[in-house]
Amino acid sequence: MKILFDQGTPVPLRRHLHPGRVDTAAEMGWSELGNGELLAVAEEAGFDILITTDQNLRYQQNLAQRKIGIIVLMSTSWPRIQQKVLDVIAAVNDLPQGGYVEVRIER
Repeated sequence: MKILFDQGTPVPLRRHLHPGRVDTAAEMGWSELGNGELLAVAEEAGFDILITTDQNLRYQQNLAQRKIGIIVLMSTSWPRIQQKVLDVIAAVNDLPQGGYVEVRIER
């Protein structure tokens, strides 16, 4: 499984997502791409899942025909996300192709 972290997704999360391969948009040289472009190049590169903190993504993009699954973390705070790592792992494991899920993070 290939997972892409969007800008804002805390990089320490990657060590919890094994055996998947995790890359970041910055590592791929895609930091400057808008959401639509990022989704297109990620799909073309064979990524299965995009993990993002962009809570407006589903309102800004037509996700109906996407093959890449999208997980939205409802916070950018690593300490808060860390408390919900098991929920993130479950979302990764259960997300169907082209699926969309939001992982609630307590404030």
